[in-house]
Amino acid sequence: MDLDILDVTIFDGEALRAENRVSIRDGIITEIGTGPAAVPASRTINADGKLLTPGFVDAHVHTTFGGQEALACDISGADSLEAALQMIRDYVAETTRDDGATDPANDWVIGGGWSMAHFPGGDPTADILDEACPDRPAILLSADHHSAWVNTQAMTAAGLDETSTAPAGGVIVADSAGRPTGCLHESAIDLVSAHVPAASDEEVLAGLREGQRYLNSLGVTAWMDAIVGDYGGHRDPYDTYVGAAESGVLRSEVVGSLWWRRGVEDIDAEVARLTDLARSDGRFRATSVKFMLDGIVESRTAAMTTEYTCTCGGFGTSYFTRAHLEASFAALDAAGFDIHCHAIGDAAVKAALDAFEAVRSQGTAGTGTTGAADTGERRHHIAHVQVVDPADVPRFAELGVTANLQALWACYDEQMIDLNLPFLGAERSGWLYPFGSLNRSGTHLAMGSDWPVSTANPWDAIHVALNRSHPTAADESPLLPDEAIDLMTALRAYTAGSARLLRSADNGHIRPGRPANLALAGANPFKLPPTDIAEITNELTICDGRLVHDALPPRTPEPTTPSAPTTTGSAS
Repeated sequence: MDLDILDVTIFDGEALRAENRVSIRDGIITEIGTGPAAVPASRTINADGKLLTPGFVDAHVHTTFGGQEALACDISGADSLEAALQMIRDYVAETTRDDGATDPANDWVIGGGWSMAHFPGGDPTADILDEACPDRPAILLSADHHSAWVNTQAMTAAGLDETSTAPAGGVIVADSAGRPTGCLHESAIDLVSAHVPAASDEEVLAGLREGQRYLNSLGVTAWMDAIVGDYGGHRDPYDTYVGAAESGVLRSEVVGSLWWRRGVEDIDAEVARLTDLARSDGRFRATSVKFMLDGIVESRTAAMTTEYTCTCGGFGTSYFTRAHLEASFAALDAAGFDIHCHAIGDAAVKAALDAFEAVRSQGTAGTGTTGAADTGERRHHIAHVQVVDPADVPRFAELGVTANLQALWACYDEQMIDLNLPFLGAERSGWLYPFGSLNRSGTHLAMGSDWPVSTANPWDAIHVALNRSHPTAADESPLLPDEAIDLMTALRAYTAGSARLLRSADNGHIRPGRPANLALAGANPFKLPPTDIAEITNELTICDGRLVHDALPPRTPEPTTPSAPTTTGSAS
């Protein structure tokens, strides 16, 4: 890449710059200046005041899973049950062999993206899926990846019936006679996914390519893959990432969060296994370990300190005991790993913070102990932070724990209205996504999308972070508006804040001497009303000094006369 970007508003990862030009030579940022470069580049873009940011860093995303699902039976774009069913019918028709023959053992329909809001109580049933896919076994993960919708063929293939028992932490939704209805929550997904043929190397690599293309198109140049392990029927992408990094297919910078398996009894053996997988150099590094502490509110599996207010009651699901968390966190910290927690309910958030506090009290946190992934000060973080007891908010900053925000969810969407608020009750409904309170307490913030749970478009998430609402939400009223954060804070979180979790030297900032990782927005959000932020699109992405996405208007051909100017006069 040899490029000058002129007349551009520059956010460098921390603040707006006074300069209005960024020059790139041989893929390296060589100068941040004002006016034309002394020696113009081979290509010049006049940005007309639009905003240039560091490439966004998605601190919590499932890139290979999302890419594979996008290439399979993807119903994430459906805005109703009927639309989802039609997508399934179309996919089945397109992928059924010409002779119409089926092979239940090897002809599964897999994919996902369905919304719990499209079903009463959030639970779909096999008979509905049977209508769209009657002759082939089908398993479709929910958009949040915490539930699966299966048809009768799939349950038959898996031997799932009224005698089946859910594994620890799992739920088999059943009718009054105890017969499975076709919806599985959490670890119960494995009862069927274990019978799905494993994806081939080629399919996982295709998923990575597609996921990378999608993220790059949105201005994302680096990310943390939140589960590198076998999960929900998806194959562990570790080897695919390693191969893609070595072959050059992986353009982006990635940190993989190695999956801490449920049911671990020998903590030292598990830490040793993960240490063997640790990678601290290159475009793909494995320096983080992922714990899923609980489930989600919609299925009443998020861990709560007091019972849900619905008639079903219960405290949700906690996958690990306090003793297990404290021992495993201490062992991983001592081995040099950063710890990445999924925590939705207030009890899960509290459990994570308690375990981090116990590690700190033992004097191991941030000491730079030996280990393949060791790089000094820890970057432990808690993702999602949906329901947080106000008493726990200041503990993030006190313990140096980053809050990893998936801001798009902090609004009155259908699932919030139908499947969250009625179960949480009045008090907990006032504790939702306390971004503003975390920021005011001095907590480090990072941001991510959790794609394919929801869109990976950073501008959609930033819109909600600022407004606590979204134009497509069922109710555009702001959700707890005092918990909004401002534009500068959100941009810092989605660039420098997330890059800090990756320990990235090349992403998160615009700095001379570093490879160009940049995103050019289609507008300057600092000149727009906050309510228009979601309309912003990404026009240009430069990743590791290479152009990977270009949605700018076509360049005007250069005149061939001797009077040809050395730069173009408009966006090119």
